[in-house]
Amino acid sequence: LAPTTILAHQHFQNFQERLKDLPIRIEMFSRLQTKKKQRETLERLKKGEVDIVVGTHRLFSKDVEFKRLGLLVIDDEQKFGVKQKERFREMRSSLDVLSLSATPIPRTLYMALSSLKSISTIQTPPEGRLPVKTTVMKRKDSIIKDAISEELKRNGQIYYLHNRIGTMELVRRELEKLIPIAKIGIAHAKLSESELLRMMEDFKNKKYDVLIATTIIENGIDLQNVNTLIVDNAPNLGLSQAYQLRGRVGRSHVQAHAYFLYDSKNLPEKERLRLEALDEAQDLGSGYRIALRDMEIRGAG
Repeated sequence: LAPTTILAHQHFQNFQERLKDLPIRIEMFSRLQTKKKQRETLERLKKGEVDIVVGTHRLFSKDVEFKRLGLLVIDDEQKFGVKQKERFREMRSSLDVLSLSATPIPRTLYMALSSLKSISTIQTPPEGRLPVKTTVMKRKDSIIKDAISEELKRNGQIYYLHNRIGTMELVRRELEKLIPIAKIGIAHAKLSESELLRMMEDFKNKKYDVLIATTIIENGIDLQNVNTLIVDNAPNLGLSQAYQLRGRVGRSHVQAHAYFLYDSKNLPEKERLRLEALDEAQDLGSGYRIALRDMEIRGAG
């Protein structure tokens, strides 16, 4: 179970690739499939002819039935509500559930700390992985220009996070003036799912150097050539959200950079605390520490 079609599609491709030599039947299930394909998958799930189904919120629908559901894996569990997660328990009381998150929400973390759920932390990073160099500072055009230029010099790509769909075209024009050689694409939730997948595939295939995106890129996207992240209004992000976004870069052995920029001279206390916590937690595997700090700032819920 994944929160977005992009992430579900990525998991589906990974499952197919890694399990291709095994007799395991894998299906993808989301709104992106045709109605006919969805009906076929539903029928096969009911009969037990599918071993693994990778899907989005569409799996919560009432027409989805499993012959014998044994394991539920929830990726980025912080994106799902309590009622949604309990929907599968209604199907089978003995269901095993594995919830994955770099930054569990305060409520989930509190349940784990209270021994209502068991918790495992993976502290060892993949071999060769480097911490993302994080810079928190006041926004300047010169910083943005230098960050993009340096990444282009090493043939890398850039995420530029701008979380207002209405002004994305304006930002694109500003960046084109700053870096005329850069090819710039745009991704946001108002694109249809097929357009969004096509844009991400084009970006993956290096048709664009810079992707201006909303927080739609937050969840689990794994593109190893993208090693600079620029966030142009960082105080508007939650702490866990900012940490998740930083995790979109530095996914190979190349040194990655993340710039969290702000406009205001006097930040409100909570915004300042969030940015300070992000700046302090630059080590690999800091998600658990970030989640604990987030719980301190927000309360357990």
